[in-house]
Amino acid sequence: LVGSEAMKFSTNVTSSRRKQRCKHFSSSSSARRRLMSATLSKDLREKYNCRAIPVCKEDEVKIMTGKLKGREGRVTQVYRKRFYIIVDRVNRTKSDGQTEVSVPIHPSNVMITNIKETPSRLKILERRGAGAKHMDVVD
Repeated sequence: LVGSEAMKFSTNVTSSRRKQRCKHFSSSSSARRRLMSATLSKDLREKYNCRAIPVCKEDEVKIMTGKLKGREGRVTQVYRKRFYIIVDRVNRTKSDGQTEVSVPIHPSNVMITNIKETPSRLKILERRGAGAKHMDVVD
């Protein structure tokens, strides 16, 4: 047995890095939505009984990692094609010293502090929360 094969649990899923990267970068828009999820803050986690949710436009987020750690703002754009979000008031100046450009941030590096509550989103949170409560009862 080769070392990497011994740890594999499912024969239906590949453990090849090359194939995983191919699947990641050629994924559909609906799959990218799930990939672009961010954790919820502690108070939202308790309120909705859910750990993470896909980032949407007009969510308020706090940057948790990188040079911009600690900065807060509202999501102005979710760019699924390139796997990043744009947060307002998070800019950098270009080398010419005059132009300000927004900084792309991966959603895994942010924490959602306030959710834009739409009916469909609340329905998703309710469904996820009910599943999590059921798991607590089983334990």
